[in-house]
Amino acid sequence: MSAAAEPAVCWLILNGKSAGDDAVREAVAEMRCRGVWLAVRVTWESGDAARWVADAIEAGASSVVAAGGDGTLSEVAAALAAHDLPAARLPALGLLPLGTANDFATAAGIPVDPMEALALVACTGAGPVDLLRIEADGTEHWCANLASGGFGTEVTVETDEGLKKLLGGLAYLVTGIARLGRIEPLPVRLRGPDFAWDGGLIALGLGNGRQAGGGQALCPDALVDDGLLDLTVIPELSGELLATVGTLVKEGQRAALERSAVRARLPWVELESGEGAMTLNLDGEPVQARRFRIECVPGRVRMHLPADSPLLGQPSGRLRGDGQSG
Repeated sequence: MSAAAEPAVCWLILNGKSAGDDAVREAVAEMRCRGVWLAVRVTWESGDAARWVADAIEAGASSVVAAGGDGTLSEVAAALAAHDLPAARLPALGLLPLGTANDFATAAGIPVDPMEALALVACTGAGPVDLLRIEADGTEHWCANLASGGFGTEVTVETDEGLKKLLGGLAYLVTGIARLGRIEPLPVRLRGPDFAWDGGLIALGLGNGRQAGGGQALCPDALVDDGLLDLTVIPELSGELLATVGTLVKEGQRAALERSAVRARLPWVELESGEGAMTLNLDGEPVQARRFRIECVPGRVRMHLPADSPLLGQPSGRLRGDGQSG
């Protein structure tokens, strides 16, 4: 369908790995039958998403839908944020979850069924959501969901499958340390408004969303519309290790996180590695730097989310299907 004949109301930017997905094809066909004007563009290599987003803006699209996993969502969101336009003049962002983990969609309550996900975009208005802007040794990046560091980005630890199922993501981390003792804490300095922390950490979460790595809820209380990032630091556990593992078994992952973690909610934070470059994983993209500045940019884009999404803290007015807030 040619965008030149009539501007597309909605552009679907589809990760090339899912180009042959029959359920997506059927959902697109059904939405077109319902009168929703959909243009489909497929990404194949780096830079494709940014090019399609630029074309969608030029064509006057009301929405762009990232069809893929958390990395695709972040890539499309970053492409929108890179344009020197306010959120109200940019197409709204939608998500059709097609990834392996779909961490943002899971936390946000976005349906994984392609038809339901596209119907959400068509029938629900878009409201403002925050993004994380990261400066890594002077280079700018954007992150829609969660930036993580330490365990999981630097080290792979083998853990029994039964223990993974029993204890969950954080337990996988702590139990791996307890069993194998192969993780060296990363010395870092963190600074933000009325916040400072200096020490060795084994895991770090900087959340706009709540979870990463297939369900590891490093920032379980994060909201996407509060203008703040959620910071979680899991320091080297030393003598606390056995008590933390005991809490995992008796009370669950969140209780163990509360026991061991340093938590803060900040508009920005600066991170400096004490030993050369460190790696932050930005929605699946590893970025190495000695110094990072992570800033929450309030309302940088508008996004189609369920009105009762757990990630929303403000009344959304997301009722109409015209791509505008109600």
